[in-house]
Amino acid sequence: MSVEIRPLSYALGAEVCGVNISKPLDDKIIRQIHTAFLDHGILLFRGQPLTRQQHVAFSRQLGEVDDNKSKVDDKASDCPEIMVVTNKPAPGAKQSSRIGKPVGEDWHTDVIHSSVPPMASLLRSVELPESGGDTMFSNQYLAFETLSDGMKKLIEGLHGVHSGSGSRIDNSTPERAAETRRRNPPIAQPLVRIHPETGRKSLYLTQRFKYFAGMTAEESKPLIDYLCNHSTRPQFVYRHVWRKDDLVMWDNRCTMHIAVGDYDRTQTRHLEKTTLLGTPSGYVYDGALQ
Repeated sequence: MSVEIRPLSYALGAEVCGVNISKPLDDKIIRQIHTAFLDHGILLFRGQPLTRQQHVAFSRQLGEVDDNKSKVDDKASDCPEIMVVTNKPAPGAKQSSRIGKPVGEDWHTDVIHSSVPPMASLLRSVELPESGGDTMFSNQYLAFETLSDGMKKLIEGLHGVHSGSGSRIDNSTPERAAETRRRNPPIAQPLVRIHPETGRKSLYLTQRFKYFAGMTAEESKPLIDYLCNHSTRPQFVYRHVWRKDDLVMWDNRCTMHIAVGDYDRTQTRHLEKTTLLGTPSGYVYDGALQ
């Protein structure tokens, strides 16, 4: 079996050609895939009609798979390692203007609010709308490396405070807010993270966080806005146009991504994901929530 690595863009991403990931791969090919993963940040495997069990088996060859025991919603009932990422319209639903953003439709890094954030995500397309519904990825190595020396010096000691996804936060009463904080304490992540395998520095952020440790939200906002805008410039971005049976694997430690909501919501967009466990990062933040 001959493996070919084809770059997808200058910024990041490569297609892995010549492999059938529905079957176990030998160690040499796994090493080639892992090297390409570290070099390119995103890997694409086209035309891979996998079962859920094959998806999980391939993921296990690349790292330790999250069993999702702590998660209640969105797991596949017959395969708990699979998280379902889906828009299935109700019967008779009509396309309409939407208020607010569904989960995933902002720039983010998966599970950055955990003290042990994931190494990688492997997302497989099952059913797609006729058009739209792409996913965009941004290279956070380049985002950091293209900052001025003065800006690098300013931000290298900062930590962004992440308090979990909105669905996990209940601020309806002070008592419930306190319980939410106890169960899901805010995590302060380094704004500049050193990749545990490559040793390179990258920005490590998301549009969802509101402030830096030791600063107010008002003080933090201008810098957060600047860095989010800078890190998602077109020259740092690859846009993936999904085809059925694509599997895309990305490095959560040095990329951000966003689900583009430009598709007909009366049509189904159904993808399935496994997650590879990562190494510890950040710390529980015991300062006041802003």
